[in-house]
Amino acid sequence: MIKKRKRHPTPILGTVLQKIAPKIGAVVTMEPHWQIVGQIAFKNGKNSYFRYSTLDLNPMGASELAQDKDFANYFIKKEGYPVVEGEAFYSNDWARAIRSKRTIDAAYRYAQKLGWPVIVKPNSGSQGVGVTLVHTKLEFYQTLRRIFKRDRVALVQRPVMGRDYRVVVLDQEIISAYERIPLSVVGNDRSSIAGLLKRKEREFKASSRDTRLRLDDPRISLKLKRLGLSFTSVPAAGERVYLLDNANLSTGGNSVDVTSRIHPAFKRLAIKLTKDLGLRLCGVDLMVEGSITDKPNKYWVLEINSAPGLDHYAQTGKAQQQIVEDLYLKVLKSLERGR
Repeated sequence: MIKKRKRHPTPILGTVLQKIAPKIGAVVTMEPHWQIVGQIAFKNGKNSYFRYSTLDLNPMGASELAQDKDFANYFIKKEGYPVVEGEAFYSNDWARAIRSKRTIDAAYRYAQKLGWPVIVKPNSGSQGVGVTLVHTKLEFYQTLRRIFKRDRVALVQRPVMGRDYRVVVLDQEIISAYERIPLSVVGNDRSSIAGLLKRKEREFKASSRDTRLRLDDPRISLKLKRLGLSFTSVPAAGERVYLLDNANLSTGGNSVDVTSRIHPAFKRLAIKLTKDLGLRLCGVDLMVEGSITDKPNKYWVLEINSAPGLDHYAQTGKAQQQIVEDLYLKVLKSLERGR
């Protein structure tokens, strides 16, 4: 049954490191209770630590900057890269505390200026949590109030159209590149959308993909309402119904690997952006008009991630799992050398 589950997160980083560390004579020890923090003991006597998907690799200042979408966008734009048009606004309590006029009502006026629909997202966080395409005043206020329960800053942005890609960079190398496709179901002329979602979750479980789908996600309800559908609707055979507007793998999206086909210009772009933002390991999220396999025409940098979680990517296939293991082996060697 698809339902909201409270459980401890179990990122794959520790498991992967424990598997590959012996190749260079290193030993990985996980904190036993939570299994989210670990130590890497190298044979040269050096110790390194990690938490969730964060390693001792990126500089702290650059890593902290990358976690703040608004500040990161400022510097990405300053370095000459195209970003999505948008502004940051604050919960009413925080706006009062910092004496700012960027309240929820100011955010609504800005959304009207941009024109509907608009993208609303938390300023912090990852994996597409809270990212919502809203079309009306009611949806806007409901979505922002949900966001402000967990984040005192939210972004209001103009939507951009194209194909959504994640490119993972380590120093001067592209480790992986894949297109991200939003959560969807394909009709069979018999099953309801709720039934098709339950089947999709069973398929995830059978393939060891650790993704939980939520029927209570308000974004799915909004999307179905705009399509004139509900969870009880029965799509025709072969009909694909997209249920979310964001394409994150953590929310049930699928990936198409393009690592071997990414255009050299996009490779150079992602590597340079990573360096320009002071990072060594970075997930660069791009929206591209056309394809990332072609020479860049029009594109936007959606976000950067200094601790790109590769859990869902690794679970999409054996080739992807090997890419992730190879990436972390390179990271271990780099950490051991101290650079």
